[in-house]
Parts: sequence; C-alpha cells; structure tokens
Amino acid sequence: MSIEVKEVVALIFVGNDWAEDHHDVHVMNEAGSKLAARRLPEGVAGVSAFHALLAEHAGDPHEVAVGIETDHGLWVASLVAAGYRVYAVNPKAVARYRDRHHVGGGKSDPGDAKVLADLVRTDAHNHRVVAGDSDQVQAIKILARAQQSMVWLRSRETNRLRNALREFYPAALTAFQDLHDHDALAVLTRAPDPDRAARLTRSQLTAALRAGGRRRNLHTTTERIHAVLHTQQLHAPEATAAAYASVVTAQVGVITAINTQLAQLEAQLEATFEQHPDADILLSLPGLSDVLGARVLGEFGDDPERFTDTKSRRNYAGTSPITIASGKKRAVLARHARNTRLYDALDQWAFCSLKPSPGARAYYDQRRAAGDTHHQALRALANRWVGILHGCLKHRTPYDEHTAWAHRQPVAA
Repeated sequence: MSIEVKEVVALIFVGNDWAEDHHDVHVMNEAGSKLAARRLPEGVAGVSAFHALLAEHAGDPHEVAVGIETDHGLWVASLVAAGYRVYAVNPKAVARYRDRHHVGGGKSDPGDAKVLADLVRTDAHNHRVVAGDSDQVQAIKILARAQQSMVWLRSRETNRLRNALREFYPAALTAFQDLHDHDALAVLTRAPDPDRAARLTRSQLTAALRAGGRRRNLHTTTERIHAVLHTQQLHAPEATAAAYASVVTAQVGVITAINTQLAQLEAQLEATFEQHPDADILLSLPGLSDVLGARVLGEFGDDPERFTDTKSRRNYAGTSPITIASGKKRAVLARHARNTRLYDALDQWAFCSLKPSPGARAYYDQRRAAGDTHHQALRALANRWVGILHGCLKHRTPYDEHTAWAHRQPVAA
C-alpha cells in the first residue's frame, strides 16, 4: 500500500524587513489582504512573538512563506529551523518591486515589509529558498569568509606600507617582492629606514632572516638583500625620514599580527574542511587546495537540492554569460550580479588549474586563440570547472581528467 505525500502549499505570506534591533513584519493571505502587521524586537522575544503571530493564521509552518533581504544570521536560522519557507530576496529586486506599489519614491520599513510579503505571494517562483546547508558547511563558510577578508585586509595594509616606502626607502621595494613576506618583515623590523639598512652587516642581516623563519638559501638571500640595501639611494630630509620610519614600524607590526592570525585561521579552516564529506571530491579537482576548496564549498553550500542542474549552479556562480537582445541588437556579456566571494575563488581556481590540468590548459589556450582576453578565458574556464564540479558532486565521484576533457580533444587525422 503506497501513501501519497502531498506538498504543502503556502497559504500565508510574510514580509520581514529587518534592522539591527527590530523586525517589521507584514502578514497577508492568498488574496493579498492584510492579516497583521507588527514591529518585533530582535532576539528570543522577537522570534517567540513571530511564532505566536503566525500560529494565529497558519496551522503548519510549511504553509508560511517568508520574504527577507538576507540569507544568514540567527533570526533567519531560527525561521528555517522552525519550518517556514524562507526566501532570501536581493535588496535590488526589492527596490524594483517597491516601484510597482508606488512611484513617488517614498520608503518605510513597514512599507518594505508589505512589498516583501507581496513579492513572495506573487513571484516566489522567481526567487530561491534559503538553502538547507549543514552546520558543518556553515562553519566552513564562516571561516573561509573570515580568511578571505583577512587576506584583503593584509593587502590593504601592505599597500600602505608600499606607499610609505616609495616616498623615502625605494631600496626596500627592490629588495623585497612581497612586503608581507617573512623576509621583508624581519628586515624592516630591524631597519625601518635606509640609514639603518645601510649599516646592517651581513651577520646582522642573516640573523634577521633566520629570526623571520628562513632556513633555505640563507647565504644567497643575505648577499642579494645586502647588495641592494647598500646601493646609493636618494635620501629624504632627516625629519621626513624619521616620520616615515615610524609609519613603517607601525605597518610592519600590523602586517605581522595579521600574518599570525591568518595562519591560525587557515589551520582551523583546513581542519574543518577536511572533515566534510565533500572534501575528497573537491580536493581531487586540479587547482583546488584546502583553503580554496573550502571557499568554493562554503559559498556553494552542501544542500543537494539547492542546484537542480549545472546551469543553475553556473548562474549562481556568476560564470555563465548573459544575453541581452533587443530589436536587431544582441550582445553576450559577463554576469555582474553575482556572489563576488565565490566568483573570486573560482577565478583563482581557474588560474591555478592551468598547470596541473592539460585539459584546462588546452581549453584556456583555445579561448585565447579565439580572441578572448586573459580574464575572459579564465571566466570561461571557471564556468567549465563549475559544470565539472556539479557532475562530480551529483554522481559522488572524484575528478577524472580523461572524463572531463576527452570530448574536447581534437580528432587525429
């Protein structure tokens, strides 16, 4: 005897306009009639009041569709856990829906809550339900985003250091290619200005490099840096140089601290990522390391129902192009409305895959030969990798170079 399970259809529609300390909620029925409107506090009290309010109008949480302009946070997690169908709506989409209600330019939190309720009532099929990702992948996403943000922070601080050195200490820019590297930080700690750098002996320089962690090629590196720091340079006025030296010392301290915290964060990220069931599949793909693989997994999530096909995953990634056709004009352009963190990870993945994957290299070269720029070819390659990743995850199989690229190999004459 088979039992037919009927899908629960939403009967109540809720718009949730959130702020830092409160939530404006608008509840309507299928006809668009207002059932309730409240301002609820943030936290346990607000969530409890939300449940009580909806219990007056719906017998099952699955009958309730909620529209909100975010897909993360404790409030959203509480609604998802309670069983509501929560739709994360892009704020830009909400702004356009607002114009359907009034064109005068007025805006209010209760008004936006009503817009969100109407949106999920009429157009829920055009928006995505918040993914049911596991707690494990949520942790990976948090760590991966923090790691990426810290890398960006280090880049900004390194650029500030570079600008300071350019003004009074150009020899340091010649001596060190990466200013956030341990060699550069170790030497600049002891010699934050060109005068002290010129007085560094080889033994002092060797000691600084050793303290910074260098073990290999110590003599060769010492000789190279010593030669650069002892070349004749233009000198800034003494007061100016002293001021810039203080700036360099401060920046070196900031970057050193970031490096320390970044190393600890990456170790935690790698350990968490390697425990995920999908980690082995991602690491089988050329170009993906623990950190980069964690970023890709964290942004895609691990809900098996989130992406119905390769196209939807590519669209979410922002690697698939969009076509603009109007009248006699037709153009194929890059997709700019995208998850920027995921796109950045995929762009790095595509670049890192060029060396270990002959198929990826051949595909990139083919796109370049066809007239693509470097970034256009990388975007096309990333789009290809997203499709391969989708197939590997769907069939639970590791990457195979022949399977992925054999159909693109030219037929021998």
